[in-house]
Amino acid sequence: MLKRNMLLAILVGLNLRPSMAVIGPLAHRIQQDISASFSQIALLTSLPVLAMGLGCFITLRLTRYWDMSKMVAMSLLLIALADALRLQVSTNHGLLLTALTAGVGIACIQVLLPILIKQQHRHQAPLVMGWYVAAIMAGAAVSAATASWLTTQLGHWQASLAFWGLLALFAWGVWQKRWAALSQTGCTQSHPTEDQKSIEDHNSRAIPKPSRPLTKQARPWLLALFFGLGTSGYTCVLAWLPPYFVSLGFSEAQAGFTLGYLTAVEVIAGLALPTLASYRLDRRRIMLPTLIAGALGFVLLAYTPLSFTWISLTLLGIGIGGIFPLSLIVCMDHHADPKTAGAITGLAQGIGYMMAATAPWLAGIIRDQLDQWTYSWIALAILYGVMMLIALRFNPQHYARHITPPPQAA
Repeated sequence: MLKRNMLLAILVGLNLRPSMAVIGPLAHRIQQDISASFSQIALLTSLPVLAMGLGCFITLRLTRYWDMSKMVAMSLLLIALADALRLQVSTNHGLLLTALTAGVGIACIQVLLPILIKQQHRHQAPLVMGWYVAAIMAGAAVSAATASWLTTQLGHWQASLAFWGLLALFAWGVWQKRWAALSQTGCTQSHPTEDQKSIEDHNSRAIPKPSRPLTKQARPWLLALFFGLGTSGYTCVLAWLPPYFVSLGFSEAQAGFTLGYLTAVEVIAGLALPTLASYRLDRRRIMLPTLIAGALGFVLLAYTPLSFTWISLTLLGIGIGGIFPLSLIVCMDHHADPKTAGAITGLAQGIGYMMAATAPWLAGIIRDQLDQWTYSWIALAILYGVMMLIALRFNPQHYARHITPPPQAA
């Protein structure tokens, strides 16, 4: 069952980024057709991310009334609908509406799937999460790399944007048939390591009472800040890396390939680093080098983009691709109960995505006003330095001190 559920998680994950990733490589064509500024184009990435943030809070409330697997199916249909509507869109407002609609569907899945994964595979959750997050990045890589080619083949950029609705529709059909059957078999029980046993025993004994809402505790907000800063780097790169290289003289196809290459490295990092981190519950030994790679990549991108293009992209792929799944895993680590861990992760994603939604928009404003991207890349390098300081505080021996279960999970 582990392999089948992993394949389902991969298929769903592939649908969570194409709606946004195809915008950057086609930004120049879209700007020409709808007369949009850089800050307006940035909203096509920022709005879905904002919807992802707000949708996290709504989704957590809806789980009290609706079955989670059915909500995932509905969300896949919502993404398919948003992509399909782009076939007829010819205005900035229409594109923004489809971006917002896709963001709602993406938000719902990103809250629910980690909970379902932890319920099904308690001790193997980091492994499944690694493949799921790698699939998210793979979806971004393939859609970005093929955006220009699909536009040429299909005749116009609207069709290229709408194409990815077919993948979401296929994922919906497979999910409907397979997940319900697999979930009826119950949770897969894996054998914890001695390190996992000792930490979980310690945490189960140390859970403080009485319970308090997560929003009134400091640690979930710190996790949200950590997730938001890391995701800000991802959203800025997703939105502005291709236009940045176009401004340096690359063709539209070449610029799309740079994003495709970077996200391909993210896929590898998203698989390898969580796997390495799964051997011990203290994830800091993996997180800190990952953050250093990301910060260095942003510095090289700002000052030597042509001399060290592929080195900077590789470092960014390691940093961005590794820290995204690791930040989710650390959130899930903070409590053994799947619903409580899911609530922590949902809160961190909700706040974090709302933070990250402003990053491409601010970078677009900087580009409009100063006619360069350097300041944005350096600012992101500094943010990764701040994340290193935060990561030092994630000692799993102390998780139980920082998280009191919310009333409904106590």
